[in-house]
Amino acid sequence: MHGFTDGAVVAGIDGSTSAVQAALWAGAEAARRGRPLRLVQIYTLPQVSVPGGFGSPDQVREGLAQRAGEWLAEARAAVLAEHPGLEITTAAREWSPVTALTQESQHAELVVLGSRGLGGFTGLLVGSTAVSVVAHAHCPIVVVRGRTPHDPPPATGPVLVGADGSPDSDAALAFACEEARLRGTGLIAVHTWSDVFADGVLRPHPLQENPVEIAAEERAKLAEQVVGWQRKYPDLEIEFEVTRGRPVRTLLARGEHAQLIVVGCRGRGGFTGMLLGSTSQALIAHSPCPVAAVRPQQTEGGS
Repeated sequence: MHGFTDGAVVAGIDGSTSAVQAALWAGAEAARRGRPLRLVQIYTLPQVSVPGGFGSPDQVREGLAQRAGEWLAEARAAVLAEHPGLEITTAAREWSPVTALTQESQHAELVVLGSRGLGGFTGLLVGSTAVSVVAHAHCPIVVVRGRTPHDPPPATGPVLVGADGSPDSDAALAFACEEARLRGTGLIAVHTWSDVFADGVLRPHPLQENPVEIAAEERAKLAEQVVGWQRKYPDLEIEFEVTRGRPVRTLLARGEHAQLIVVGCRGRGGFTGMLLGSTSQALIAHSPCPVAAVRPQQTEGGS
């Protein structure tokens, strides 16, 4: 048993500065949500033979477990310094990071990861591994980033959400609305469109399309999707931004002044493949603020 706590905010720890920043972000999130925080360090025995001077496999395993405990204690102390009353549990686990984090997500309300790693999480947020975590997770995943690799994540600015008019992106809208409410800030719903493609399909006569008419149609589509959330969150200021262009470029540009970007794991139109391949890697690698990836789920009030 690994002592799972249903509804906890889980943060992956690997001894890096980025992971400590993620733990601090997760601690603040847990405090806002009234949830416990679970710090997890996942280590894996080397897949190749190690020189005899490093000891037997059992000795290597013991050393990794001891190091994991030290990293967890460091992160726990850092979070408690900012949130003294927060309930925090820790766990050191020997397993594959993707598999273990997927299991953690079955019990968690949110899983939080750093943008750069070392130790057990080396390469975790590079290429296919990050996409695998997002693709298989059972709860939202947040990758914590700052303006530069060494900066803490921003704590001011609006929440930014990518919306494409599809039911799948309602989950992202639901998450973004609640995050904006918890943070006492505004929400900007961003929708991009193309005069060549519509809902992921080539327009019948792209050269004859009127951009002004397309923009008006896309704005009406976004307004229709957001109206339910405006009723559910009457005190939340929600702005619309409808623009022609590529979603990742738009979100990265607007993210310079945001404290969180929220995107769905599936979509259509301008956000098709948002978290598949190069688009997701661009957000994870270059976003100036944390990025939340939200899988479609049953929600209330948003459609």
